[in-house]
Amino acid sequence: MDDRDLRVSDAERNHVGELLQRAVGQGMLSLGEYTERMDTALAAKTRGELNAVLVDLPGIRISGSTAPETISRGSVVSSVGGADEATVKATLSSVTRSGAWDVPRLLRVRSRLGSVTLNFADATVHSSTVVIEVDDYMSSISIVVPEGVSVNMDGLQAVAGSADNKVRGRRDDSSLHLEIRGRTRMGSVTAKHPFGVTIKRMLG
Repeated sequence: MDDRDLRVSDAERNHVGELLQRAVGQGMLSLGEYTERMDTALAAKTRGELNAVLVDLPGIRISGSTAPETISRGSVVSSVGGADEATVKATLSSVTRSGAWDVPRLLRVRSRLGSVTLNFADATVHSSTVVIEVDDYMSSISIVVPEGVSVNMDGLQAVAGSADNKVRGRRDDSSLHLEIRGRTRMGSVTAKHPFGVTIKRMLG
């Protein structure tokens, strides 16, 4: 069987999405072209169909012998390096981290057409500053923090999307601070307090 007729996995589709993002960053594709090709990549069933979105991009192609990192179709939360780093991945799925969960110093969020909620209300934090690196395409990311936590989103770029910081607290060396960086493309990233805190503030 020809390599072009081999079936592709979600991991390969996601890998092509990353290659297309790189092409946008290098000026080889416009945002409109990126969106069109990303739609084609997500619908591709064979390696030939997937390579079609890369064929005119120099030096970028899916090899028949190389497989990208495995990504499940469902929600995936994996940890690297204990409490220092962790990655949350959502591809066409919903991921929620809430309740009693360990927060690393560096948390990467990689989402494609999904939904991610990170609730820090009852989380165990190992550092006074947590960095959240966002790499998103057409997803909704919600970051929920209790009172006393400060959030900085100046390092987050929104391309045809939104980045909304509803947390008004100022940084205090004695409390948790979140640094949210990275990029969202046609998606949304929102930092906010729990609903009850918001209502309490509205009522004075």
